[in-house]
Amino acid sequence: MGNRWVLRHRDDTPAAACPCGSARRVLTGADSPELSVHFVDIRVDSLAHYHHRHDEVYVVIAGDGELELDGERQAVSEGTVALIPAGVRHRAVPGPRGMTIVNVVRPPFDPEDEHHD
Repeated sequence: MGNRWVLRHRDDTPAAACPCGSARRVLTGADSPELSVHFVDIRVDSLAHYHHRHDEVYVVIAGDGELELDGERQAVSEGTVALIPAGVRHRAVPGPRGMTIVNVVRPPFDPEDEHHD
């Protein structure tokens, strides 16, 4: 892959339906073997889930709500950053205005690594 740079804009990336709203997968595993980056518009409560391999970082860039992390709810708002290591059961609960996050996933997102109890 070498030293190849990638530059993309969120609005030039098509939205894909996801369990909590819609995601714009701006960087994927095809771009980097290290990580992926998604903008996620969260409009409905997501189901609690966990990953065996993925660590995630959520950066709240708009709106507010709560993150449920291993059953404990934490209030979040614009500017909040959460590190969610592999194995932590988590879900987003958006407030009335919804919530938009940047989701950094390492290694890159793989839908096969999303598990529900």
